[in-house]
Amino acid sequence: MKVLISDNLGKAGIKMFQKEEGFEVDVNVGLSPDELKEIIGNYDALVIRSATKVTDNLLEEATGLKVIGRAGIGLDNVDIPAASKRGIVVMNTPGGNVVTTAEHSIALMLSLTRNIPLGTSSLKDGRWEKKNLQGRELYNKVLGIIGFGKIGSIVADRARGLKMQVIIYDPFVTPERIEKAGFKYVSLDELYQRADYITLHVPKLKETIGLINQEAFDKMKDGVMIINCARGGIVEEVDLYEAMKSGKVAGAALDVFEVEPPFNSPLLKMDRLVCTPHLGASTREAQTNVAVAVAGQIIDYLKNGTIINAVNIPSVSGELMTKLGPFLILAERIGCLLAQLSSWPLDEVVIDYAGDFNGLDLSPVSMAAMKGLLTPVVKDDVNFVNAIILAKERGIRVTETTDSESEDYLNLITVRTISSETTSTVAGTLFGKKEPRVVKINNFRVEMIPHGHLVLINNIDKPGAIGSIGITLGENDINIDLMQVGQEKEGERNIIFLRTDIPIPNDVLEKLRVLPLVKSVTPLEL
Repeated sequence: MKVLISDNLGKAGIKMFQKEEGFEVDVNVGLSPDELKEIIGNYDALVIRSATKVTDNLLEEATGLKVIGRAGIGLDNVDIPAASKRGIVVMNTPGGNVVTTAEHSIALMLSLTRNIPLGTSSLKDGRWEKKNLQGRELYNKVLGIIGFGKIGSIVADRARGLKMQVIIYDPFVTPERIEKAGFKYVSLDELYQRADYITLHVPKLKETIGLINQEAFDKMKDGVMIINCARGGIVEEVDLYEAMKSGKVAGAALDVFEVEPPFNSPLLKMDRLVCTPHLGASTREAQTNVAVAVAGQIIDYLKNGTIINAVNIPSVSGELMTKLGPFLILAERIGCLLAQLSSWPLDEVVIDYAGDFNGLDLSPVSMAAMKGLLTPVVKDDVNFVNAIILAKERGIRVTETTDSESEDYLNLITVRTISSETTSTVAGTLFGKKEPRVVKINNFRVEMIPHGHLVLINNIDKPGAIGSIGITLGENDINIDLMQVGQEKEGERNIIFLRTDIPIPNDVLEKLRVLPLVKSVTPLEL
């Protein structure tokens, strides 16, 4: 088996490959895309970090590639659908650097609070500026943590040890879960109003890009301090710069930036900015952890067929995968659809299997449904192995039911999400042997192909409703690729699913929402 390591990897991981009988490992770091493309066809496995870009174009030449392993969590640099299409397993190593990143957040907060970088640079320049570098105490200050996942929860625990008052906002975690951990759950607005420090621990999602912007700063305390070790782009850097100039923000500590390296950012000119070059995961321990993890996972897969921490394929045998494959795709898309329709945080998820599934072990299908549900929320942290575990960590009960009878279909998968506010239901089946279809959304019967740029429109079932929607989209140069209409049983409403060539821009969505017969418009990505 031939393994290519194209990014810097801890020595412990390289040694594991070298010691393994039947394995040949090449370490070739810094290849250009063309150089990598020339040689990739010679390898069974590719080990990367964040530098190598695994594109569809590259994978066209990867004729022998069986597995891609990321020594770390983020997979923004991998075209996962292109890899899946070619049967290439994509693995990451979640959990290997969570402590390291949490500790880096605390370190930045301490450095910012006591002006350590400024004190160091001024003293080295021959200045003794005690009066200008007066700091604060962390004791009894309010730390607002946005995001209570693995890293955010560790930061909360460390801050509690510093005797800070810790308040938490996470729309995807139940308040009960946060209170049980010993912390105070608050709304986002309350966090802005109360916090002396705000630290971010959320994935980079459509909903979190630009989360900390001018509007958010206006709600914060004067003299607040901002820490971001999550992802660049969650903080609007232009707005942060203006808030620091005005004194609204007394200081900021950033490990990540919108553009990296950020050499053109005006923020770098601010004295009260503490910054590091994306070092959150850069400790000896963390790099050893992820190197050992990715090497072990790849070796186990190539020798024994065991799949660990795969983000695109569950841990099942090839024979079972052939039978379950279409159901896995269907369940994952049902979950993804529900994530965008449900009211978070969730209390319970019920997965119901009705009809004839030929005695198959359906537990991987349940994992696929939960992975689809959690991916839009936690992104790269979730995979086919840990999806149900992550759900339970967030206080979500997962139950499964089976029924050998199905009234209308040979077999039917129904997933129901339950929160304190509402219950949402999506059901799907296979047309033929492998074509996934969504056939029910709440009370509406549909026949929807769950793929692409979609928009769900609730409207009053009266003449002119569909026409007004089509005219609005046409006037804004939006082409409808597919339209499907579902009617509420014994009701006066319809739902319309549109698939478009491109995502519908926000201004056009607003035009649709104000149409007389339209009740709601929800964009979806599947």
